[in-house]
Amino acid sequence: MTPITTSVRQGWKLYAISILVLFSSLFSSLALADSGRERLSLDRGWLFHLGDIPMPDIKGHGATYGNAKAGNAQGAAGTRYNDSDWRKLDLPHDWAVEGPFDPKANISQGYRPRGISWYRRYLRVDESERGRYFELQFDGIATHASIWVNGNIVHRNWSGYNASNIDITPYLRYGDASNTIAIRVDAEQMEGWWYEGAGIYRHAWLLKSNPVHIITDGVHATPRQLNDKQWQIPVEVTLDNSGKQAADVRVEVTVVSPDNKVVASKTQTVRVPLLRQTIASLPVTIKQPERWTLDKPALYSVKTVVLQDSKVIDEVHLKTGFRSIRFDAQQGFFLNNQHVKLQGVCLHQDHAGVGVAVPDSIWEYRLRRLKELGVNAIRFSHNAPAPEVLDMIDRMGFLVMDENRNFNPSPDYMKQLEWMVRRDRHHPGVILWSVFNEEPVQGTEIGYEMARRMTAAVKALDDTRPVTAAMNGGFFTALNVSHAVDVLGANYQVPDYDRYHKANPNKPFTSAEDTSAFMTRGEFTTDNSRNLIASYDDDFAKWGNSHRDAWQAIDSRPYVAGGFVWTGFDYRGEPTPNEWPSVSSVFGIMDLNGFPKTAYYMHQVQWIKDRPLIHIAPHWNWQGLEGKEIRVMVMANVERIKLLLNGRELGEQQVDPYRMNTFKVTYEAGKLEALGYKGGKEVIRTSVETTGKAVRLELLPDGASLAGDGRDAMPVTVRALDAQGRAVPIDNSEVSFDISGAGQSIGHGNGDPNSHEDEKGKTRRLFNGLAQLIVQSHFDSSGELLITATAPGLQAASVRIPVQKTVGLPFVPVSDAPVLYLQNWRISPPYATRPDPNQTLADNDMNTWNWGQPPLLESGTKESDNKANHFHLFRSDFTQDKRLGSGKARLLFSRINGKAEIWLNGKLLGSKTSLGTGDLSVDLPAGEGPAQLTVLVEAEPGKKAGLEGNIIAEPKK
Repeated sequence: MTPITTSVRQGWKLYAISILVLFSSLFSSLALADSGRERLSLDRGWLFHLGDIPMPDIKGHGATYGNAKAGNAQGAAGTRYNDSDWRKLDLPHDWAVEGPFDPKANISQGYRPRGISWYRRYLRVDESERGRYFELQFDGIATHASIWVNGNIVHRNWSGYNASNIDITPYLRYGDASNTIAIRVDAEQMEGWWYEGAGIYRHAWLLKSNPVHIITDGVHATPRQLNDKQWQIPVEVTLDNSGKQAADVRVEVTVVSPDNKVVASKTQTVRVPLLRQTIASLPVTIKQPERWTLDKPALYSVKTVVLQDSKVIDEVHLKTGFRSIRFDAQQGFFLNNQHVKLQGVCLHQDHAGVGVAVPDSIWEYRLRRLKELGVNAIRFSHNAPAPEVLDMIDRMGFLVMDENRNFNPSPDYMKQLEWMVRRDRHHPGVILWSVFNEEPVQGTEIGYEMARRMTAAVKALDDTRPVTAAMNGGFFTALNVSHAVDVLGANYQVPDYDRYHKANPNKPFTSAEDTSAFMTRGEFTTDNSRNLIASYDDDFAKWGNSHRDAWQAIDSRPYVAGGFVWTGFDYRGEPTPNEWPSVSSVFGIMDLNGFPKTAYYMHQVQWIKDRPLIHIAPHWNWQGLEGKEIRVMVMANVERIKLLLNGRELGEQQVDPYRMNTFKVTYEAGKLEALGYKGGKEVIRTSVETTGKAVRLELLPDGASLAGDGRDAMPVTVRALDAQGRAVPIDNSEVSFDISGAGQSIGHGNGDPNSHEDEKGKTRRLFNGLAQLIVQSHFDSSGELLITATAPGLQAASVRIPVQKTVGLPFVPVSDAPVLYLQNWRISPPYATRPDPNQTLADNDMNTWNWGQPPLLESGTKESDNKANHFHLFRSDFTQDKRLGSGKARLLFSRINGKAEIWLNGKLLGSKTSLGTGDLSVDLPAGEGPAQLTVLVEAEPGKKAGLEGNIIAEPKK
């Protein structure tokens, strides 16, 4: 059985488990809605424009004055912008991966386009929700973002890796009015030297809760061990109050064990002041909790409830785990007092076909591939990962170095570090905080002072974990970053391991990054003219080591806690040692799809001890090299191995756990076998065979079914088989895909670092026998997703993937915005007699007429002589674009109270003759350009009249 097939079959069970977890999370979210808290997905229904939209020129006193006022953002940031021709899409979205490769673009970004883009979305808020607290949440936007709500700038974010949690309560309109969210994304900015993607590439949410509520990331529930039998969770709950008066509330914390038993609880009453925060402290003690381990990651639930007048008004659930960690300067790392060598990898966050907009289920696939490899630790390089990824980490049993992106203790950047710690400190998988990676000032006093401040900020929020920094030098200066952190993290620097330990025997030490070796999957002859590197572990960066050397240096030194191989997967950008046409790295143990290279099997036999393993490299298709020597590498975790070719014994060797075993074999077609022995008995064998030429395609889905929620996705392995059903490892056929039914393709890849194929197109070549298609269900779908793959000269393959009807995550309904929502109204003083509706207001007159937004109601007041002032003028400016100036558009007034005349640019368009409340529609004349709308309203004396509802300009339907 091939490793890929094994992965598929093993994956079905894990996939089913992940779906159950998703449902559990879903129903928890639905239940929380009863408490007044709703966290709704805001992924659906966005409008997108690629390229910048410059703000209009500001000239004249009136325009300048208006530009400086709240809610009056211009251009695409404002509420009056016409986005009707923008592309419709759902999040997560990475637009960089959709663009063409450009040899003039940045090599580090994978020769992909950078630039600026805009997103807009509309939402409606029911009148019944007035007074609630509303928060926009964006888990990640690459790279810098400016966010407006109803024309108000509400947030600027300076990193592509931290979340933005934005209180939008003050800016909202209710009822029929549409709320406008506008986001300008500046991806010309870069934070790293790898592919970072562009756009809103992580999930978006709308949080709705009561005025008195727990702030986002406001439950601090990090367990602490008191003694051998007792643990404490010193729970702290941060509450906020956006209401109209101070509130007395009761906070209840309940801890529930993995087998659903309540093991601790506590209650405290606190007063939450108006528009301020307060903290409720509720330490709870748990006796002999089940430990969180790598093999059995037991998770406890911490349920926090806020009650007011005996009614639940807010509720937050999170998971945590009980485990002890210790970094020892002589013996390395201990988990629950058991020695564990960190068998780690570094990870970037892009995947084949989708860029950095990686669906949750594809992240689960990536982590599962690492688990099968034997990885027990991950360094997310060099940034905080998506929150759902850390949830998976906790459930699957990984240890994590959680890393800050920007080394800078200034206020804006310190907020990024503090956000990461607040968000992630309840995760048992997190064992290290890293404040930076490879900073030029690391060996100086400046670096020390910066790191000292950032370490202190981390410790103020969480002192249960050590702080490290990934240093690639500067260890030996008189004052450097290593003096400001708890654990020395060394990037490479193998020659200095022992020297540093001798000079600093009491400092815990780990490799934070190592190896940097090169392999192109499926290639076994280096061809520099084609940027292809053989997969024998002979080639590595001048600063790094081979996979075998790097691990031997770590594993043979007890004081080194472990290592993190650069990298677990290939990633876009940084195609070292190559340049164009190479567009992705070749550092990975696996390629961009998660297909294994030879390094995968090297580490697997080193890291997995509980079952026998054996692998052979290379494949055995070497037609034309008959009689020539082929270098054969055998990787095994047994005692001895024997090699056979077509039944003839070629030799027997004792297993070398570090260097692997190498044979020189004269090539002849047939079957090459490796047998593994332990205690003199054969315990395992494997083989590679010479195949025939490819005759048909095969599709191997990674799971049994998809959830029909529009979010669930699945990788499908594509390969070519010979007449005997054997995978052909050298086939490079071009495959075309046809997808129909209850889903779609969202991308594909093949692991070729030199491929410039369209990752969103209909075709993809196999690369050394393999490609990967990623499919995703449609929203609210059921039935089947049908995939058909064809290639010239090969028998087609088809597969049907069941799509299950699913109660998806609660989401914000998609709101179709009017083409133009008129606002920024001027309101005249009252008139006793009918005024001239076309009177001119001086450009610098900001005070004679009032300002307002609908509803605009003015009284027909009576003077002492019983003469009524019952006429008012309402005026707003807008632009008639092509659609509104086509002669087939209209102005729609949802509610006018009183008699009314509608004037546009000095011409009467229509009128309402009744004094009562009613709607009105008038046709817009043809013509493009600036437009001034004036509405003359006559009120009944002593009663209010005016514009009560929305006023929109739209094409006729």
